[in-house]
Amino acid sequence: MESAPSSPEDDRGRGVLIVRNASAGSAVIRLDPGSTFAERLPAAQIREIREDEDLEDVVAAAMAAVVPPTVLGVYGGDGSVSRMAHLARRYDRPLLAMPGGTFNHFVRALGIDSVDAALDAYEAGSTVEVGVAEATADADDPVTVLNVVSVGAYPELIEERQRRNSLGKWLGGVVATAAALRSAEPLTVVRDGRRARVWSVFVSVGRNDPDRVATMQRQEAETGVLDVRIHHARGSKVRALASLAFGKRTAAVMRALRLFPRDEDVERLVLRELDLGVRPEPGHPSVFVHDGELEERDAAGFRLRCVAVPHAVMVFAPAAPDGR
Repeated sequence: MESAPSSPEDDRGRGVLIVRNASAGSAVIRLDPGSTFAERLPAAQIREIREDEDLEDVVAAAMAAVVPPTVLGVYGGDGSVSRMAHLARRYDRPLLAMPGGTFNHFVRALGIDSVDAALDAYEAGSTVEVGVAEATADADDPVTVLNVVSVGAYPELIEERQRRNSLGKWLGGVVATAAALRSAEPLTVVRDGRRARVWSVFVSVGRNDPDRVATMQRQEAETGVLDVRIHHARGSKVRALASLAFGKRTAAVMRALRLFPRDEDVERLVLRELDLGVRPEPGHPSVFVHDGELEERDAAGFRLRCVAVPHAVMVFAPAAPDGR
């Protein structure tokens, strides 16, 4: 007996690969999106990445299939989304990005506040060309950055938190902040032959809020520039940690308490590329962070180069209110 032909409803999502990061967003309670995928994209290929698997290998295997995916999707936080964006660029595929992490800075900047919002954009064929940054440490291959690259106080805080994973995210964060406050020291950066002692450098993809130091979330979709914030080490350790307040309300409280860095201590630059030598103090980690992902380098320091790349990846996203 011949099987009945599939209906158009059954074909929804055919050609879509969605990779789920099971560990993303573990600090918040989220509904399992599995039933949403099954209902709205019944023909999509859904892969939950295991701890012993690498996202790049999973996607490479899918792309080597007889019928490779035409859309690369990811359910996870900023780190997972930025890695999938890198692969979407490599394989010249559009990106279906869905919020499944703790903060989800990138997707929220595009107006995607839920899985359903992302799937609505996919079904409507609504896309936006997104600019990115490419960050290269020493002679490594460049990585795709969607939000920000940072050196200094913030990466050290992230490293302290990772050491205390067993305490849980909230308590570990509190303990890490206290430890960072005790041990924080400026680092030396070299740009265009000039040396400076700084608490932190944030390199944001696209122009960002001029009042912030920690520009964690991008403010625009398409862009061909980097917005750089250099917090010079002319203030206290308390100001160095207070500068990491990236929420508007938190930053406002810090300003009211006179804990936020002074305007004259923060250098603001808009560039197409940035070439930076990074030299931490002895005994301090040689690290940088991109989209929440910590990268360790040689203890003696490293060279970090960031380049703005416009029109880098096509992302399914709701149309802007003005129709652009």
